Formats: sequence, structure tokens, C-alpha cells
Amino acid sequence: SYYPLNIHGYTCYIFFWFDSIGKQRMNQAKGKVCVTGASGFLASWLVKRLLLEGYEVIGTVRDPGNEKKLAHLWKLEGAKERLQLVKADLVEDGSFDNAIMGCQGVFHTASPVLKPTSNPEEEILKPAIEGTLNVLRSCRKNQSLKRVVLTSSSSTVRIRDDFDPKIPLDETVWTCIELCKRFQVWYALSKTLAEQAAWKFCEENGIDLVTVLPSFLVGPSLPPDLCSTASDVLGLLKGETDKFQWHGQMGYVHIDDVARTHILVFEHEAAQGRYICSSNVVSLEELVSFLSSRYP
Repeated sequence: SYYPLNIHGYTCYIFFWFDSIGKQRMNQAKGKVCVTGASGFLASWLVKRLLLEGYEVIGTVRDPGNEKKLAHLWKLEGAKERLQLVKADLVEDGSFDNAIMGCQGVFHTASPVLKPTSNPEEEILKPAIEGTLNVLRSCRKNQSLKRVVLTSSSSTVRIRDDFDPKIPLDETVWTCIELCKRFQVWYALSKTLAEQAAWKFCEENGIDLVTVLPSFLVGPSLPPDLCSTASDVLGLLKGETDKFQWHGQMGYVHIDDVARTHILVFEHEAAQGRYICSSNVVSLEELVSFLSSRYP
């Protein structure tokens, strides 16, 4: 089966083989992979899909003993047989060594938790960049590694002062660093700097890297606690539109499509570079109308 994805005005098709072929794969071991930040909104869906595909999954979390926070992962099909959760910290050098060693693939989805701060450089930017490099340094030590898939963001593309709405943005475009600093768009800046640092490190160290750039994620939350993205959408149902005022028109994509995209770009040798992953582009007014009509 295939799914059409509209990427800034262009429709492309990402194909999925999760029907009869997928069922055959479920009972076959496909190798060992690591997912960083495994309990997160996207990472949980990625772990789910990897297990269904037959992979042995090593998931990194901050506290493997937190049964309440991790219960949803242990309920996934195949978890008891092929899931292992281990402790790792983005800011602790070498803490990913054991988790990554022996893995053929690494999916780096972990990112620092965003919260109000008076020192964004130390509490947002530095952890995002150094955390990514910390994971990649562990990857460099692993002789079994075939590819790293990094979860970036479409925000690394679309924040520009020379933006022309008539010209579609693609993966060759980068967000303007100075513009992010000027308007204090710390999330986009952290994602942009972290991805650029990743490309530089991987080119210098011969690591095969592919990055996925999702737009605004929507879909069911597997973790019990809502992430900021899901909380913002829930807030719209309550009339809390302040957080969306600056969004204007935005791309949205279902979280399961993004999880599957990560697996596709890992498995297909021809995949290279950056991949924007987005579906529908809608305005705030259209989004509010859509939600209110279904959840009055």
C-alpha cells in the first residue's frame, strides 16, 4: 500500500509494505537497532513499528525503573521478546556506548525537554547539540553500525527572512540562524544547529546519516503523559489558541507515517540526505474548524 504526502505543494508517495510481507517479517529477526529517548511521543510509535517488523530494539530512557512512564512500551507486541530498555543521558559523555554497541542502526529521536528558561543557550541549545554529538560519538565506536537516522524537524527549513510563498521549500533549504536568534525561536534553532552539527560530524567520521524532517505531529499518544505537541492540539479544543498565533499555515503529518518513514529510510540503501515528512498544510482557522466539527 502507499500513502500520498504533500510536501510544500508537491505530492510524493511513500510506499509501505506492512500487509502480507509485513506479517511474514514479524516472525523473523531483522537485526538489532537502538532508539534514543524511547518513551517519547514519536519514539514510542517507532519502537512499536520496529517490533512489529521483527527488530530487536534497545531503547534508551532516563530511568528504566520508572514503571508508570514505561508501561506502554512493555505492552507493545513483541516487547517481552525483543525490547530492552537501558539508561542513558544526553549530557553524559559515553552513556550511549553500551546501548549502541552491536546495533546495525541507530534512530536518534531524543531531544532536550523544552521549558521556559532565562538561559536558552545553556539549557536548550547546548544540550541539543552536545546530546546529538554524544550519541554520534558512541556510534563511531560501533563497528556493526550501518546507518544513523536522525529525527530533525521541518522547522530547520521554513524559518527564513527571504521566504517567498510562491516558491516551495525543499530539503536543500536551511532555516536562518540569525532570524531564529533575533526572534528567540529556540526550538527551531536547537534543531537546526543540532542537525548541522550531526552532518559535519558524520561527514568527518564516515558515518552514514539520513535525517527525517517531520512537520507538526498529530495522532494518538502511546505514552500516558502528553508531549507539548499533543498538549497544544488538545488546548485548541479548549479554546487556547495563543500558542498557535505565530504558526500561520503549517504542515501536519500523522505520527505513524513518520515512524514508518524512519524505518523506510533506514532499510533502503538508496536513501540519503534529508527527507521532509509532511502531509496537509492548513491554517489555524482551518484546523480549529476541523477539530470543532468532530469534537464539539
